[in-house]
Amino acid sequence: MTDEPGRDSPAEALERMRAESIATIAELSARIDGIVAASAGANIDDEHDPEGATVAVERSQAAALRRAAQQRLTEIDAALDRLARGTYGVCAVCGAPIPPERLAARPFATRCVRHS
Repeated sequence: MTDEPGRDSPAEALERMRAESIATIAELSARIDGIVAASAGANIDDEHDPEGATVAVERSQAAALRRAAQQRLTEIDAALDRLARGTYGVCAVCGAPIPPERLAARPFATRCVRHS
């Protein structure tokens, strides 16, 4: 735990963010699967759809969000690894401590404010 009541330790914050990212990836994967399944075998004219967004656009947006969530998960896992190795909170560029305020806002940060 941290010294501040109600504030997660870095490990707790990262594990919570990790679980949220995994859930987001699963949700977006299911959404993409649903879009693909709904359009399978259908005669859809994506270019002239009077309803607005096309199936391709919806699938592309969900895929982009999933890639971002996967990247976030990679960053979180790397931060958990740094925590386990004892290098968490140290700037990868200059070796100075990363300010606690930056880590509170971005627990997976690898650089201090000066080098971000």
